[in-house]
Amino acid sequence: MPNEPAEPRQKRGLLVLIVEDEFLIAFDLQSMLEDVGCTVLGPVGTVDAALRILGETRPDVVSLDLNLRGQSSIPVAEKLRALEIPFIVTSAYRTFDFPGGEILTGVTVIGKPAHPRMLIEALSHAYLA
Repeated sequence: MPNEPAEPRQKRGLLVLIVEDEFLIAFDLQSMLEDVGCTVLGPVGTVDAALRILGETRPDVVSLDLNLRGQSSIPVAEKLRALEIPFIVTSAYRTFDFPGGEILTGVTVIGKPAHPRMLIEALSHAYLA
């Protein structure tokens, strides 16, 4: 029919980068997100790997752990702010009184283990904000 598109439009959920160094937690986050239709980048477990992906791809939103194998992920948060990519923090830490922590002002923090509904709502809110 002439009024129909030649190909159906593809729908995809949010493109989410997971930055998490604990394998089981990363796998759990990935499963939760894929279950609701998100496309997952990673997961990646180091600052260097996260920065490399951000140099190649622009995710819609990021789930960021603060401590990656003993290294602060503040450089990733700084890059996300510079690129204006929204993100949330998934962490056991509740305060950010450490060097560079001010970059996290206003960022939603989801404790670990993350509840699926809270995770999805936080990522969606960050993306839409």
